[in-house]
Amino acid sequence: MKVEQISIFLENKPGSLEHATRILKEADINIRTLSLAETSDFGILRLIVNDVEKANTVLRENGFRVNKTAVVAVEVPDRPGGLHSIMEVLNKEKVNVEYLYAFVERSGENAVIIFRFDVPEKAIAVLTKNSFTVIPGSKLYAL
Repeated sequence: MKVEQISIFLENKPGSLEHATRILKEADINIRTLSLAETSDFGILRLIVNDVEKANTVLRENGFRVNKTAVVAVEVPDRPGGLHSIMEVLNKEKVNVEYLYAFVERSGENAVIIFRFDVPEKAIAVLTKNSFTVIPGSKLYAL
């Protein structure tokens, strides 16, 4: 039930993000969701794409440092308290969230939250036991 995310290390300078997105565009890779975090010297672009292996290959061939990471995608109602309902269950079971980001497919329906957990297997078991929908990678890549 884990999803593969790619992380690209970008220099924090004009043109770095454009270069990475151009490579993905030219390889016909669709970005499903992303998050960009920065420090003074570099940024980390985290992506869920429709073809992880192809993205990994073309980015490396073009000189980018790329890592693959296992994350967990969870569907939650797009309403106030949706995220809190997940956090409450995770907190009760002492599951640590390292980071997260989200997207909404259609406003007013469900949101998808991408979580990075310190122990993903435990998190998946806790979420499933509490009737949350954990989305497999094959479904998420095709959204």
